[in-house]
Amino acid sequence: MKHFFNRRENIVTEALDGLLLTSGKGRLARLDTFPDIKVILRADWDKSQVAIISGGGAGHEPSHAGFVGKGMLTAAVSGEIFASPSVDAVLTAIRAVAGPKGALLIVKNYTGDRLNFGLAAERARAEGFDVEMVIIADDIAIPEINQPRGVAGTLFVHKIAGFHAEAGEDLPTVTMHAAAAAKDIVSLGMSLSTCSVPGQAHEDRLGENEGELGLGIHGEPGVERIALQPVADIVATMLKRLSARLQDGAGHALLINNLGAVPPLEMTVIANAVLSSPTAERVKLIIGPAPMMTALNMNGFSLSLIRLDAVREKALVAAVGPHAWVPPVERHEITIVTVPKADARLNGTNASDDEWSRRMITALCDHLISLEGELNRLDGRVGDGDTGSTVASGARSILARIDTLPLRKPAATLAAIGDILGTSMGGSSGVLMSIFFTAAAKAMAEKPDIAAALLAGLDRMTFYGGAGVGDRTMVDALAPALQSLASGGVAAAAKAAAAGAEATKAMTKAKAGRASYVGERDLAGVADPGAVAVAGAFGVMASLAQ
Repeated sequence: MKHFFNRRENIVTEALDGLLLTSGKGRLARLDTFPDIKVILRADWDKSQVAIISGGGAGHEPSHAGFVGKGMLTAAVSGEIFASPSVDAVLTAIRAVAGPKGALLIVKNYTGDRLNFGLAAERARAEGFDVEMVIIADDIAIPEINQPRGVAGTLFVHKIAGFHAEAGEDLPTVTMHAAAAAKDIVSLGMSLSTCSVPGQAHEDRLGENEGELGLGIHGEPGVERIALQPVADIVATMLKRLSARLQDGAGHALLINNLGAVPPLEMTVIANAVLSSPTAERVKLIIGPAPMMTALNMNGFSLSLIRLDAVREKALVAAVGPHAWVPPVERHEITIVTVPKADARLNGTNASDDEWSRRMITALCDHLISLEGELNRLDGRVGDGDTGSTVASGARSILARIDTLPLRKPAATLAAIGDILGTSMGGSSGVLMSIFFTAAAKAMAEKPDIAAALLAGLDRMTFYGGAGVGDRTMVDALAPALQSLASGGVAAAAKAAAAGAEATKAMTKAKAGRASYVGERDLAGVADPGAVAVAGAFGVMASLAQ
């Protein structure tokens, strides 16, 4: 598996420096023990409050250094990828940030972290520092295990402890809130792949149609493999297990965590599945979806829930300095806004009949339908062979709805045709013709001059479509026809359209449309099908006008 890095031995230190360089000036700093001891701390820290210290192996970004800042962590101690920081590193962090009010260590329940942070705490106490430690064991994946893992729920404790420390409370009080919160968190993860460590060979233990439920944030195996299935079913399984561990009736905060490689599109599908489930009724605050405690590039997610009370809710919603923390939102229903009605001047006119308009529209549509095979044949040589079908589809839709058209009002009729073609004709041609008729309708409503209105439609169509005369499109017939219509009438327009369509046979370089992908040899001598359709339409109009 491919990764972006320079040397494997430098990846963590370079990543931490990247974090420092992209954080606001004066927000974060690192100790001069870098790179052997990697400690990120608040640059504005004055030791007047309880220090909150956490950390662990790298690879969980933005945890833990991304949560250093006002209202959350005072310092984060980083080891190498998935490796606990040393005792000396943790002790160095304590010495650097612990003041008269002492320090609280927040540690995920992994053996290396417990031992290294624990020994550092004991040595710090021997040096005279007031230090407490809270261990997070929120993973419920493995039933009856003596030492559940600490996973994304750790972030709830970071936030709650940071809030109370920022409020100036003493170490016993901060520790009490953190420890109580840790006991009320449950988390469970799910992934479709294992993670890949930069610089190491990767082997995915999962089959093509397998996922893993309950795996850890270091890629360690999950409690079970499951068949790939709709996300609603996966979420239902996870929530059933999580809900069994929740207290009845209590409001909860929910953290939807991206384990590293799930695209934002899929994460919001996951969020929708969670928040559409019965368990959502027990959720008051939502954090995410966001990558907050990742496992490198694991294609998975985790759900964490913590029981709320008034104090915890206040702690979780309080503003903090770190940008990696996603502010919670209250669970709410989707807001639906009523769509405004179309302008009655154009689209809201009732159906009306006009013999001349009906005869003209019917004749035009019938002729375009009759050209379906020929236009498809031409397009088969210069495009994808569907111009005739696309044009005929639009014509048939207009005929099917002709009794609903306001035929006595030209501007409203043009607008209605634009609406019909925009939904029934399909492809780029349908959109272009819808733009053409819609813009023409607007111009016609402002000034009843059909030639000027159609030229206004052409102007908008070419603006959005990007094609002009000489680009080998329908514009080569439509532009000269409309210009002639404005100055010489329908017969002149029909003659100009025919000449324009014929001219496309000599154009061996298309600059727009599907034909732009076709070579010169295949274009030579073949008329553009869109231009032929336009010429045919003007021919019908000229014959009816006689």
